[in-house]
Amino acid sequence: MTTQILHRTATVNGRTIFYREAGDPSRQTILLLHGLPTSSQMFRDLMPALADRFHLIAPDYIGFGHSDAPSRDEFAYTFDNLASHVAGLVDVLGLASYVLYMQDYGGPVGFRLFTARPDKVDGFIIQNTNAYMEGVGDGPKAVLMPLWENRTPETEKAARDFVSLAGTKYHWLVGAKNPEAINPDNWVLDQALLDRPGNQDCQVDLLENYKSNIALYPEWQAAFRAHTPKTLIVWGEQDPFFIPPGARAYLNDLPDVKLIWLDSGHYVLDENVVQVAAEIKTVFAA
Repeated sequence: MTTQILHRTATVNGRTIFYREAGDPSRQTILLLHGLPTSSQMFRDLMPALADRFHLIAPDYIGFGHSDAPSRDEFAYTFDNLASHVAGLVDVLGLASYVLYMQDYGGPVGFRLFTARPDKVDGFIIQNTNAYMEGVGDGPKAVLMPLWENRTPETEKAARDFVSLAGTKYHWLVGAKNPEAINPDNWVLDQALLDRPGNQDCQVDLLENYKSNIALYPEWQAAFRAHTPKTLIVWGEQDPFFIPPGARAYLNDLPDVKLIWLDSGHYVLDENVVQVAAEIKTVFAA
């Protein structure tokens, strides 16, 4: 039987949030939080593989995917703001609790939800997202640190290249075991949405604001130790953005962890969706 994925919207703080939903709402909810430069579309193959055992919600952040993308004059593009709108969606949908699946930007969004409401979080699924400086690769440091120190047209250029077509394609292909297994629709769709008028400026604002996440690392780590959520880590070992020491660092603060290394890069699901779904069911399905 084919699993039906529903494509829905909700109003949060006056903005329209798009989200994908699948599975029985009476089952354990997994809140799937996407990364840069993509949207909830990164989960389009994983959701059918999990829907027989879980209730799945995959939102697009403001400025991403099919959610509202207001100009930077109308909306402050910060991780605090992205997280507050996802938290608002959780409230609108009445989700009592959930497992957080977090990739890339999904970590800064999800860990904000966790530190604000740890009682709602039943566990973590961590896929190449960072909460430790040792996990940040040299490439992101070279792009972001000059921007954080002094935002100028010159320091913005590398950030804009990061979300150009070439940069988006690189995100999807880097570290892939078999590049021919990666669907080119990924970067074509992502870039079409990133290239909406004014959106590139919003993306640079977020890349600059990423320094706010670094500042919160100690708080997140303390919350990991205090609440010890059950955790599954599925990590693309060839990722140059978030490197393997970042995956191993979680083991210092989270005692109930299963770490799975995948021969993949920043994105793992195109090549490894069957294995990832099986690991999630093993760790979290009742």
